[in-house]
Amino acid sequence: MLELRGITAGYDPRDPVVRDVSLTVADGEAVGLLGPSGCGKSTLARVAALLHRPTAGTVVIDGEPARGWRHRAPREQRTAFGVVFQQPRQSADPRLRLREVIAEPLRAAGRSRAEAAARVDELAAAVGLSEELLARRPHEVSDGQLQRACLARALVPRPRWLICDEMTAMLDASTTAALVAVVEDYRRESGAGLLAVGHDAALLDRWCDRTIRWDSLVPDTADAS
Repeated sequence: MLELRGITAGYDPRDPVVRDVSLTVADGEAVGLLGPSGCGKSTLARVAALLHRPTAGTVVIDGEPARGWRHRAPREQRTAFGVVFQQPRQSADPRLRLREVIAEPLRAAGRSRAEAAARVDELAAAVGLSEELLARRPHEVSDGQLQRACLARALVPRPRWLICDEMTAMLDASTTAALVAVVEDYRRESGAGLLAVGHDAALLDRWCDRTIRWDSLVPDTADAS
């Protein structure tokens, strides 16, 4: 189970965008988090993935509190998460070819070149990237093709939890459907849980077991309703 308990977070400690928010994702569950732009849902997603340290609250992963953030998180907790962001061009190193982008987590974990190559080939086929596209750099491919590579990178270490933060916001309908299908295939095979963040209620309702509205998580708003 992934638990966020009383999370307060932001980039200015005097004015956090997330205040005392709690959220739970059960093993194998797909939870949608629906909210408007700027509400704080992406910050909460980064906290959930151990990429942003909250100013208050606790993240509990499979019964164990988070023991660090970003690269200071222990490897077994850090690699429990696969994350896909809205802006692929901001999350992919422009100097790398797509094959190298996908392999980044395996290289960081010290996996062999042969193991990394085999896993990249497997995931490239799953997300629909040809050998020709794998040899290109980010500026040589479309946003949709680059997002396919970013999804493959998120899946390459076989995470137990997927965090998709507006993953499809910049994509056309056919690419959106293809990437959602890849996520669901992975979840069926692995039993991974999913936190899907977005502002498209129809997509989240189709994709997820349940959808939580941001205003229901914010204490003042929830009390007022």
